[in-house]
Amino acid sequence: MTYQIKKAAVLGSGVMGSGIAAHLANIGIPTLLLDIVPKEVSKDEEAKGLTIEHPTVRNKFAGTAIQKLLKQKPAPLSAKKNLQLITAGNLEDDLEKLKDVDWIIEVVVENLEIKKSLYERIDAIRKPGTIISSNTSGISINAMVEGCSEDFGKHFLGTHFFNPPRYLKLLEVIPANTTAPEVVDFMKQFGEDVLGKGVVLAKDTPNFIANRIGTYGLLVTLREMQARGYSVGEVDSVTGPLIGRPKSATFRTLDVVGLDTFAHVAKNVFDQTTGEEQKVFEVPAFMQKMLDNKWLGAKTGQGFFLKEGKEIKELNPETLEYETMKKLKTPSMEMAKQQKGLAAKVRTLTYAKDRTGELLWSILSPTLIYSGKLHGEIADNIVAIDQGMKWGFGWQQGPFEIWDAIGVKESVEKMSAEGLEIPVFAQSLLDKGFESFYKEEDGDQYYFNGTDYSLVAVSDKVIDLKRYKKKHGVIKSNSGASLIDLGDGVALLEFHSKSNSIGLDILQMISFAVEEVEKNFKGLVIGNQGKNFSVGANLGMILMEAQDDNIFELDFVVRQFQNAMMKIKYSAKPVVVAPFGMTLGGGAETCLPAAHIQASSETYMGLVEAGVGLIPGGGGNKELYIKHLKGLPNGVEIDYLSVASKVFETIAMAKVSTSAEEARENNFLNFADGISVNPDHLIYDAKQAVLSLAEAGYKAPIREKVPVSGSPGFAALVLGAEGMFLSGFISEHDLKIAKKLAYVVAGGEVPYGTFVDEQYLLNLEREAFLSLVADPKSQARMQHMLVKGKPLRN
Repeated sequence: MTYQIKKAAVLGSGVMGSGIAAHLANIGIPTLLLDIVPKEVSKDEEAKGLTIEHPTVRNKFAGTAIQKLLKQKPAPLSAKKNLQLITAGNLEDDLEKLKDVDWIIEVVVENLEIKKSLYERIDAIRKPGTIISSNTSGISINAMVEGCSEDFGKHFLGTHFFNPPRYLKLLEVIPANTTAPEVVDFMKQFGEDVLGKGVVLAKDTPNFIANRIGTYGLLVTLREMQARGYSVGEVDSVTGPLIGRPKSATFRTLDVVGLDTFAHVAKNVFDQTTGEEQKVFEVPAFMQKMLDNKWLGAKTGQGFFLKEGKEIKELNPETLEYETMKKLKTPSMEMAKQQKGLAAKVRTLTYAKDRTGELLWSILSPTLIYSGKLHGEIADNIVAIDQGMKWGFGWQQGPFEIWDAIGVKESVEKMSAEGLEIPVFAQSLLDKGFESFYKEEDGDQYYFNGTDYSLVAVSDKVIDLKRYKKKHGVIKSNSGASLIDLGDGVALLEFHSKSNSIGLDILQMISFAVEEVEKNFKGLVIGNQGKNFSVGANLGMILMEAQDDNIFELDFVVRQFQNAMMKIKYSAKPVVVAPFGMTLGGGAETCLPAAHIQASSETYMGLVEAGVGLIPGGGGNKELYIKHLKGLPNGVEIDYLSVASKVFETIAMAKVSTSAEEARENNFLNFADGISVNPDHLIYDAKQAVLSLAEAGYKAPIREKVPVSGSPGFAALVLGAEGMFLSGFISEHDLKIAKKLAYVVAGGEVPYGTFVDEQYLLNLEREAFLSLVADPKSQARMQHMLVKGKPLRN
């Protein structure tokens, strides 16, 4: 049977249910959101003359949840317009509508009998072949499906999303014993290609993969903190980015998740295990007191941390009083910061003979042993376990990757010396003479399967540039970028400078890449796999040259930037840019002139130069203006001032999109540009875009003159800026920047509707940029951003 999901229903409109509905809406799937009918009307409803029979009242829970999506942070919706794809209903009046959907996702209360009762009602209504799944985090999938019809059983499975569904990558797919293999295969493919998730197949065990190990690790950390006398702040200073974990580390994570949610997840395993394992999943007494006090974390305003004025205080678990936050500082932490690579840092810290090493070893060793014992029980292989922890908990390394980092043989010897029980799986690795759970050969990764090594299965749509370069080499490289042959006649230019900031090294490589591609390739992808696509031009270099009055040097750099962008635009072969994450300033300017943009759905794009006292200098003003003009419908009389005003506002206010969809609304992307929901497929999708353009007979755009609003536009834009200055909304220096920007966007002092060439606009842009760079107040703004990481208003 061929499956398609064109319409879905989510049953249960709590935070998780509404978040899943929002994620489905983000990818364009119309979704029905159903919840129970309220037992009574509220006083407000009664005052409006509404009764329990009114649809607004009956759909209240789902309707309220949908409206809350607009206010939640981080935003569950990638664009506000997606809200119209979610329809509110209730489980009494609208259950019949389930006949029309292709996927039913149950997200109701974690109670087996309630779920089974609901399934019985669904089973009587759904059409054969409809997929049904539960988002349960702990109830047995097999127990839930008992007593259902054969077709229901074939199409039922667990699909455990992580909260918030838009942002967290992990989707655990848990088949029941009755689930048809083709349904599992389809949901895995659908999860990756359409939902954009990292999918792992989990077994039907308590808390599945990520919550099982993650909760264990957190509870071990709580136990060791108390036993060894560490403070909350000391633990968080070690268990965050220093060891490849999120900034929220241990206790901020618990505050964000909510102590009640954490305790519920821990109880799932506690109730289904025995002996020593069960003891670990028992919530500590001090945490039970926090639960009794409703100190649940962020949702109640206090948990392990409490903000008092501007100071954030930490909880003392012994006294349950809040104290000044402490941080752990040890020699090993300083040594680790000097190490290159996460593996070296973790190894240095874990074996350190100080309080950091003591804490880390006491946390990591039991967690690694526990992970080893669960191999084969919670998943078929270590890859699923490691991916689960990385995608669900934000670890940079999964447990078996951590074990490799600290040395399997060395760590097992230390564990044995301490009388710890070594998992059979880990011991078998060493008994066979192997030294690590993973190995790499010719750019391919292999994992230990219990007897030998198996190739890590990777989708054709996932291109790991680091491994790809090891296997295929590079065409040319410098300190800022590398040109790679992606195969099939497509080249890729990869940025790899610090923060992927754009300096002369990258500009030189852009020029070389375009020339090389024009001679020998079908087209070029510009992309990378750093933390962000690019934070913009190298601000430190710009400031240093400006402070030394090297305006001539800066003029040369800006000209090089502009020339490189024009090479991208007028390349004889298609250039596709693949932005993701922060795509700011020069990063956005690199995208705008491309033949096509293939953006990750989580792309935060904007021309933010005004925040550091400048305006875009690489052609960004011109290209955004042209994008706006070309985005207008054919045959419509164009108001150049209106277009200039929109561009001016976007750049002057340093607007940054909160998604690729919003970037499209802001005209950074047009409707021909693509959006990749799965970030792991971004390079592949960009490559396919190049091939499509090449096969369609791509021709470079014709150089055309650009109509501008001229003197009337400049006057109008300045008038608006002066009004904001007089009202106290902007400073005098903001006004100066605004006037420079207005002059550039309006096209200078020429008559309204004048057609000017692009080089004229680039010259205006460069002159304005250089005049602002030389201004001490702009230099102060640049300095403040580099030192403090936030804008200065002066």
